[in-house]
Amino acid sequence: MYTTDNYEGMIAETVTIQGTNHDTINAYFARPLGPGPFPAMVIIHHMPGWDEWYKEATRKFAYYGYAALAPNLYFRAGHGTPEDVAAKIRAEGGVADDQVMGDLEGAARHLLSLPYVNGKVGVFGTCSGGRQAFLAGCRLDVFDAVVDCWGGRVVMAPEDLTPKYPVSPINYTADLSAPLLGIFGNEDHGPTAEQVNQHEEELKKHGKDYEFHRYDDAGHGFFYHHRPAYRQAQAMDGWEKVFAFLEKNLK
Repeated sequence: MYTTDNYEGMIAETVTIQGTNHDTINAYFARPLGPGPFPAMVIIHHMPGWDEWYKEATRKFAYYGYAALAPNLYFRAGHGTPEDVAAKIRAEGGVADDQVMGDLEGAARHLLSLPYVNGKVGVFGTCSGGRQAFLAGCRLDVFDAVVDCWGGRVVMAPEDLTPKYPVSPINYTADLSAPLLGIFGNEDHGPTAEQVNQHEEELKKHGKDYEFHRYDDAGHGFFYHHRPAYRQAQAMDGWEKVFAFLEKNLK
């Protein structure tokens, strides 16, 4: 619990890490100052890119006591404004799931190598990052908690599969190896409420440790305070759910 006599301090900077195939990529890193030990978080940016909201979110996790690392999953596409790089990625059909999994595992291993990390690492993502967070919880064995915020295309129709997205993430549900938190808006169109229901039924079928929270009068991206989609009351409650879940599973 925060009190006004607490010491506070953090460092936030751009770093480089090793991703898929030992490629060097850049990442945004923020952590509390002090000896720790701190739990760690991998922060997965959304389809619009490695942008200001995600840097701010990374610092938010550091403020709450986490060593947080947001890898630039679009690094290989070159550099420019987040919007320009994201447009290039969209035109290329996105980033392959296998490549993303390698980058996320590299980010987690980087965090676990740090002397002030407590040995536990979670993963958080919104939008495409929420989908990738769920996929990482199923396909990688490094995460101790998974937060999926309105991850679209967890449930994919056969005609939506591509060489970059060869398997619908829901098909990996049996392999989920960490507790899962899902945050969704009931007015979202990707995922729809019905797709969230399908996801939940699959989690129940396999006996997974999960909790879903769904918000009325909220659609896609309702945490994004710089966009019309923002819903203040729902976002504040959602963040409270996120940090309570992580406190229980990582601290």
